[in-house]
Amino acid sequence: MTFGEKLLNLRRAWNWTQEELAEKIGVTRQALSKWEANAALPDTKNVVALAKLFGVTADYLL
Repeated sequence: MTFGEKLLNLRRAWNWTQEELAEKIGVTRQALSKWEANAALPDTKNVVALAKLFGVTADYLL
């Protein structure tokens, strides 16, 4: 499973829109969309923020 697939599944499990999740970690919805589409990867700071928010490890996400 790719990073984007994991992120998408977690976001849907929490019933958040891309806009809501992007706002929670301080990025644009477009950036989040690229991550979910595996067109780009977030920087370390954002991986850590996502892991903390979802209660998973950064290793799991990556």
